[in-house]
Amino acid sequence: MTAPLTPPPPPNEGPPYRGGPVPPPAGAHASGAAAGSPYESHGEQDGPGMLTEVRQAVVTALAVTLSGALLGVLWWKLAPSVPLVGSVVDGRWFVYLKDSEGEQAIAVDGTFTLLALAFGALSAVVVFLLRRRGGVPLVAALGVGGLLGSLLAWRLGVWLGPTEDVIAHAKDVGEGVTFTAPLRLGAKGALLAWSLAGLVVHLGLTGLFGPRDPEPDPWPAPAPPGGAGGMGG
Repeated sequence: MTAPLTPPPPPNEGPPYRGGPVPPPAGAHASGAAAGSPYESHGEQDGPGMLTEVRQAVVTALAVTLSGALLGVLWWKLAPSVPLVGSVVDGRWFVYLKDSEGEQAIAVDGTFTLLALAFGALSAVVVFLLRRRGGVPLVAALGVGGLLGSLLAWRLGVWLGPTEDVIAHAKDVGEGVTFTAPLRLGAKGALLAWSLAGLVVHLGLTGLFGPRDPEPDPWPAPAPPGGAGGMGG
């Protein structure tokens, strides 16, 4: 009699386990690589934490606000003077424009607006060069700092300019003598020029030259059914 033959293993089964490490199933290495791929830690590498961004935004807003002092000095120096004249009628002092058709008052507002636009563009460029990643807190800091800087420049320019008590000034210089009117900002909308210019320029720079998110790597191809040796003869 002959011994019964052992039937061969099915095509999709490997030889019986004889010790040693168990080989990983097909596609397990690819799945493990995917688990350790940049997709897992992408959220941690997007940039600084929210607390760091808020701290940087506060510093940016403070620096932009303080630079408004320079805007105020420049406005005081560069704004055209508005000539006034005082006269006495029935013992009462009156002050009026020496040139009633002059446009000096409009030029004062225009000077402030142009300077604020320039400061807004410059501050946006500096902030972009220092912090290219941008972020909502940083953009908000530019807007708030520009508004506060404009307010500081306005009040500082008025304080540095001639006295706001024009009647007392007219009495000091005498009747019929020309003197300079105090600095006044007739168009209060000019206080928004700095913020608007800063936001527009910063958003434009970020869109043109800001960092781009890297293209994600393609997912690993799925393993063929039945493992690597599934199609073997």
